[in-house]
Amino acid sequence: MWIWRAVGSVAFVLGAIGLAIPVWPTTIFWIVAALAFAKSNPSWADWIYRQPGAGPAIQTFLETGAMARQAKIAALLGMAIAALIVIAFTYRKPWVLGLGLGLIAIGAVFVMTRKPLRDE
Repeated sequence: MWIWRAVGSVAFVLGAIGLAIPVWPTTIFWIVAALAFAKSNPSWADWIYRQPGAGPAIQTFLETGAMARQAKIAALLGMAIAALIVIAFTYRKPWVLGLGLGLIAIGAVFVMTRKPLRDE
């Protein structure tokens, strides 16, 4: 149980960094945190679900696997910005560039293939 709590705490802190750094992802880390906290301390997962903005979307995603259209657009826009940053800083290192853009592409495909919310 303490391992899940540690994983959740690290993921939560990494997600919190995204509140200050625009291209750093918050939601994915908080999804991991909520999953880990659900196994170790459900009240901490509930606290994440109660956070304005990301909380309800995280809970909906974990319960249904669905994403709102606006969430998909925001995620893809963030990935596009991250891709530009990767290109700008790694264009002289092809393997780093390829790895970075490849990981972003995997994330983009994942987001695009999530089912939409029913009420959209």
